[in-house]
Amino acid sequence: MKAFIQQIPKAELHIHIEGSLEPELMFELAERNGLRLPFRSVEQVHKAYKFSDLQSFLDIYYQSVRVLISEHDFYDMTWAYLKTAHSQNIRHSEIFFDPQAHTNRGIAFETVITGIHRAMLDAQQQLGISSKLIMCFLRHLSVEAAMTTLRQALPFKDRIVAVGLDSSEVGHPPEKFTKVFDRAREEGFFTVAHAGEEGPPEYIWQALDLLKASRIDHGVRCVEDPKLVARLAADQTPLTVCPLSNVKTRVFPTIEQHNLKQLLDHDLCATVNSDDPAYFGGYVTENYLAVQEALKLGRGDIYRLAKNSFQAAFLSQPEKQKLLDELEEYKTCYDQ
Repeated sequence: MKAFIQQIPKAELHIHIEGSLEPELMFELAERNGLRLPFRSVEQVHKAYKFSDLQSFLDIYYQSVRVLISEHDFYDMTWAYLKTAHSQNIRHSEIFFDPQAHTNRGIAFETVITGIHRAMLDAQQQLGISSKLIMCFLRHLSVEAAMTTLRQALPFKDRIVAVGLDSSEVGHPPEKFTKVFDRAREEGFFTVAHAGEEGPPEYIWQALDLLKASRIDHGVRCVEDPKLVARLAADQTPLTVCPLSNVKTRVFPTIEQHNLKQLLDHDLCATVNSDDPAYFGGYVTENYLAVQEALKLGRGDIYRLAKNSFQAAFLSQPEKQKLLDELEEYKTCYDQ
């Protein structure tokens, strides 16, 4: 089963590129940029990654991104993630980035997106892994700040496929950003939103009805509302689930108590993703392995999760079909 999971073609649809910044690279970039970290060693960083909730993680997350200053820094971080993704046979990745976490520190929007985009192009050419970029608004900041960020992004529209909503969920409902998402859709962007992670099912309804979200990021609390579950199943709205993240931020006490299997049993289009892998103990393969063992998932479940990931991607139908054919070929060969 481990080999089956490692080698199966799959997509990742919920990865915060800043959350892929491993401690070793963090120290390297801090030294490059003449910065002092609040940690003495890589080991001390790992010990600090014990979170009581989402906010306790975010406090360290925003502190760590301070080491990202130059285009080179953003390139190195993105390239490191894409190399790891390629090693896990991720064939396509849709990457979140948080421009406000950088522009608020005086880093130019162009610096951020150019470094990330250049690594994505190199990964396509050198590794054969395709990727797209999703710009997230920090929901704990103002609507006006989000609108400013959207305007900053418009000269780079050709590099961004969608906009999303992340950061502290509780107390920051999706409806707060309705006007920003209306404008984003007018500009041709797809929309997604983090909802139903720590926030209630009502946040998922708002993301669907007000933000017109094509995908729900996390969405695990949907099971508390049967009508919502029925709608998500009928529409096959993808949920980008992040199991190890959910345990690390105490959404679920243990991986054995995660509701991923329940989501599949409700015929929801659930996918498995890593979220912030440097902080949460694993990339996509580690997430697949964890839920397979804890929830007793069979090969059919793993195949279905991988298939869902391709079907939920912001790809053209021919691009999706090519990846689905590759997945089917893999399954056929493995079964023989």
